[in-house]
Amino acid sequence: MIAAMIPMKHSSIFKNRWFAILWAAGILWFAYDFIGEEPAADSNGAAAVTDATGAPVDDQQIKDLEKTIADL
Repeated sequence: MIAAMIPMKHSSIFKNRWFAILWAAGILWFAYDFIGEEPAADSNGAAAVTDATGAPVDDQQIKDLEKTIADL
C-alpha cells in the first residue's frame, strides 16, 4: 500500500543525496501535517487536559485514575 504512495522505485530514492534529503523533508512535512500542532494553552498558560477522545478531564477523574493504577 505504501509503495503506491511513492511514484518511483524505492531503490532510486537514495541514489542522489539531494533527492534523498528532499524525500526525507517531505516525510517530515507529512508527519507534521498529520500530527498537527500542540494544543492551545488556556488563560493561565497550561495546556488543557483531555482524554483520548478530546473530552476535557477534571481533577477528580485524574485522582481516580491514579488510585486505580496504584491499586494494581
